[in-house]
Amino acid sequence: MPTKVTLPEMGEGVTDATITAWMKQEGEQVRQYEPLVEVNTDKVDTEIPSPVDGTVLKILHPADTVVAVDEILCWIGEPGEEIPDADLLPVPEKEIPAPKPDASLPIPAPKPAPKPQIEAPLPENRGDYLAGAVSPVAARTAAQLGVDLSTITGSGLGGMVTKTDVLAHFQPGAPLNRPVVGKTIDPRSTFISPVVSRLAVEHGIDLAAVKGTGLYGQITKYDILREIEGGQTAGSSKVRPHPAYSGHQPGTLLKHTPVRRSIARNMLESKQTSPHVSTFIEADLSAVSTHREANKAAYAGQGAKLTFTAYFVLAAAAALKAYPIVNSSWSDEGILLHPEINIGMAVSLDADGLIVPVIQNAGELSLFQAAQAVNDLAARARNKQLSPEEVRGGTFTITNHGTSGSLFATPIINQPQCAILGTGAIQKRAVVINDAITIRPMVYLNLTFDHRILDGAVADYFLNAVREGLEKAAF
Repeated sequence: MPTKVTLPEMGEGVTDATITAWMKQEGEQVRQYEPLVEVNTDKVDTEIPSPVDGTVLKILHPADTVVAVDEILCWIGEPGEEIPDADLLPVPEKEIPAPKPDASLPIPAPKPAPKPQIEAPLPENRGDYLAGAVSPVAARTAAQLGVDLSTITGSGLGGMVTKTDVLAHFQPGAPLNRPVVGKTIDPRSTFISPVVSRLAVEHGIDLAAVKGTGLYGQITKYDILREIEGGQTAGSSKVRPHPAYSGHQPGTLLKHTPVRRSIARNMLESKQTSPHVSTFIEADLSAVSTHREANKAAYAGQGAKLTFTAYFVLAAAAALKAYPIVNSSWSDEGILLHPEINIGMAVSLDADGLIVPVIQNAGELSLFQAAQAVNDLAARARNKQLSPEEVRGGTFTITNHGTSGSLFATPIINQPQCAILGTGAIQKRAVVINDAITIRPMVYLNLTFDHRILDGAVADYFLNAVREGLEKAAF
């Protein structure tokens, strides 16, 4: 009997999602845990894997359709199998009032209700997968790492097995289910997404020669875009558009994506909600640069890339502890001071806009832990591997607009937070220190804040605390 694929629970409070792309079309073969359909909710793109091996018999909802949780997305089975038709199901008969029992006769005991029939065989390695006990990301990660899901007790909502649970059971050195560099790569491999395969074919890129930067060496869309960009003529004086925006002809209409609609809605709401004010300050990153150069090799040896963002996160967390009013939200009853410091980190998705995964309890992290969190969230954000929970609950946000060369910016507050920190490009500039001109790595810091909650003086005190944390580099 065919297996129905439904929209699983995507997180607490999530009732629906938008289908962004079908990885498989009707009539195509699909393997268990292979990406089947991509959906979007809260600006998070999630790939839903197939629960079984088989053929896609019928797709019930095309791309750009909003579907509810537990709604059927498609049917998978053997070629030629018939799909259950709701119109052919027996129509309940009209109830006829039962005759009143004779009080003189014994009343028979009620018969036990029949056990529900299971419509399709469950996966051999995890009987409760179809019941939603394994998140889609966890299922795919387990398939890639060769982890047996039946041995894992889930720590997620309702006992769901999460990606963290899978990684905790992964044994370093175990063989991975991924292609070997230098050999022929199957585009249908679980480590090669359909988007990557299509880009590679369109631009004539040999996937065997591409070094993946995704989870456990997965080749991502951004690895292909870098290959495309690197193939341009060196030294050309012409302005070249970013590969993500190439192919768009003037005079055409670019249809809004779910992510772009969400960004537009949230930014407009934020500007209409909070009176935005911005303040700027300049910081000397000499101490941070020296510390980073001395430690980045050791961090890399332990699997964490030490970036400047990790320093910004810890400096902001320390300043939020000193000025908890900045770690707050406005309400009609008063100003709510949040008990935890959860820092959102804006991650650019190029043509897909941006997303803000949240570093939980940032005030309790070491520099190494902050670097790990920054690397992990940024990589999974770009690879569309975040869960909706990982973009919620932020109490403060940092956006590094300097990665594209910007020195100054006035970012928009991420509601219902009361402030956002912007960091510009780090440049070596001539500055005056002790009446002498010297060259230092400098950065402009910006704080955009909600003037209902913060006054200019408090905002400046907070921003000065961030600067002092960076200049002392006491991490």
